[in-house]
Amino acid sequence: MFITIEYTVTAIVCLISAVVIQRIFSKEKLRGADQNAIEGIKWFGLAIFVWGLGALVNLVLVTWLKWPATNKILIYFGVLVSLANSLFIILSLPSIEHQQKPGILVRLVQRFSIREFVGVYCGVLGMIAFVFIASSYGNEEISNNFIWLIDIPISILVAISLLFELNKAFKGRQMKFMYLPTLVLFVLIIVAVSHRIIPQDKVLQFIDQQFWSVLGSITAISFKFLFILLFSILLYSWKFLSEKEQQQNLAQKLEVQNTKLNKAIEQLELANESHLDTIKSLKRNLKVLKETAKIEFSERQKEVLGYLAHYGDDKSYTEIAKEMHISVDGFQTHIHQIKKMLNISGSSGKEQLIKFAKANNFLKYTSLKDDA
Repeated sequence: MFITIEYTVTAIVCLISAVVIQRIFSKEKLRGADQNAIEGIKWFGLAIFVWGLGALVNLVLVTWLKWPATNKILIYFGVLVSLANSLFIILSLPSIEHQQKPGILVRLVQRFSIREFVGVYCGVLGMIAFVFIASSYGNEEISNNFIWLIDIPISILVAISLLFELNKAFKGRQMKFMYLPTLVLFVLIIVAVSHRIIPQDKVLQFIDQQFWSVLGSITAISFKFLFILLFSILLYSWKFLSEKEQQQNLAQKLEVQNTKLNKAIEQLELANESHLDTIKSLKRNLKVLKETAKIEFSERQKEVLGYLAHYGDDKSYTEIAKEMHISVDGFQTHIHQIKKMLNISGSSGKEQLIKFAKANNFLKYTSLKDDA
């Protein structure tokens, strides 16, 4: 009865869970998620599916076809299911994301491609299984549980690796409270493994048969349920972190674009200010030119500016006055009046006058234009 309940519950829960997990994998794949990141979803789903399929086959053979639970073929099939389950769990371990160094088993898997690792795994265990089956199938003296010796080391290794990888993942996601459930999962797997390997006829000398059967069924169901629960928590925490990372990446991209736009705006503002300064300068120069164009110089003032344009760079005001054959005081008076009309002041007044005289070609108002 307990075996029937165990197979029924396991088949229903595991097969439904496997279908849900594979749908999640398909949706994530269509959404364009990173293949390496979601590959573990597929392998975890297959591991659970194998459990469900094995329980369904056992349910049909034991309940409907009335095979005894101790039938060698049934036990060999159970070992095959367990080994396939261990293979899929091993393949899923590299997809458990964390920042710490991966374990030895994970690093071993990463050294091979999926096809290579599956080939090595099946080849090695196939040869070992052949030896075990050949030596025990027709030998009544060898316990039926002898064949489980193939699976025991693999199951323990997988349990230890799963314990450490899950704890590393939960630690990286600030979920250290999940350490206890992962430890319970590890203990349940060890108990389930022990239940398989210990011959029942030896145990019944110390423990009641019903209690031993109940213990085996409860342990088998419990560790499968806990495995599915832990994986579901890991899956949704991974999905939450993945969406959070995508939002952070989007925020970072928007921040970078915003920074670039702000720099572009600053450059445009600087360029605009520069253009405005240029326009203002041009307006000032234009205003000066217009005001200058309105100034009416006397003939003598024009002549002074002409001589200044010609001799100003090399001679002083006194020397220029002598060239014009006028008094220095008279020359200085004209210079003072011209500066006042042009609104020129300061120590650079002479240079400004020379520049103005040359720019406006006042040399033409002198007889020196013939000598130039």
